[in-house]
Amino acid sequence: MSLLPQPPEFRPLGKSGIAVSPIAWGMWRLAEDGRTVAEAAKLVHAALDAGINFLDTADIYGFNGSGGFGDAEALLGEVLIAEPALRERMVLATKGGILPPLPYDQSADYLRKAIEDSLVRLKTDVIDLWQVHRPDILAHPHETARVLDDAVASGKVRTLGVSNFTTHQIAALNHFLGEKLVTTQPEISALRIDCFENGELDQAMMLGLTPMAWSPLGGGCLAAPESARDIAVAEALDVVAQAQGVSRTVAAYSWLMAHPAGVIPIIGSQKAERIAEGAQALKVQWTRQDWYAVLVAARGERLP
Repeated sequence: MSLLPQPPEFRPLGKSGIAVSPIAWGMWRLAEDGRTVAEAAKLVHAALDAGINFLDTADIYGFNGSGGFGDAEALLGEVLIAEPALRERMVLATKGGILPPLPYDQSADYLRKAIEDSLVRLKTDVIDLWQVHRPDILAHPHETARVLDDAVASGKVRTLGVSNFTTHQIAALNHFLGEKLVTTQPEISALRIDCFENGELDQAMMLGLTPMAWSPLGGGCLAAPESARDIAVAEALDVVAQAQGVSRTVAAYSWLMAHPAGVIPIIGSQKAERIAEGAQALKVQWTRQDWYAVLVAARGERLP
């Protein structure tokens, strides 16, 4: 039985020509638990040493409901100050546009400030990928586009992306942008399969966007399944995981990576061994039969 293509060791970020690993590491919880600069540096090294050069954070990461806004970016910035050479080894992505308690703000003045503040916290002169974190319904995409284009033109940002945007919101923003989007970051997992059928990944392929999948383990439900659906999907993943000697977690990452859109799962773990383990996903091979078995389990019914 023929095998689906495996991901390349590196792939271009959209149409930008920037080479990124086919799996990323996310820093949503980097600033939790009183993590020190040295401890954070060990995690950065774990990712880079495993061949994961794509690091994703956001200005909202570290916010606990009352304080901590920007803490994850600031901690990474301290790591980069301590070890400047690390910056050249990574493609650094961050996000902005969530401003508690509004909750979202993509007005021109705020976007400019958000980008500047991220540069300061990250202790860097340029952000490789800056993403609008969630859509502000009250912002006209033309206004947003002008600020983003200016950020690229000024050299503060290299490429642009969005997170949690609908297909229509992506199309509208991209229409007004001179510097077109290179990424979209929706929630995708073997338990969150909407994007396979609602046009999100089809649009990404059409526009040349690289999809970045946040919560690729279904919020932890694939690691510790409880519902009947979760268990069925976990069992379908286990067929491949056990046959190829990897964990279910690794199989879940690789299942997403087998899609022709070039989905990049974002590892959310803040444990060095888990980050390094994720890189094994590049070696997992899928047949169409095994891949669709996972999808059918997630759907809870046969495909038509």
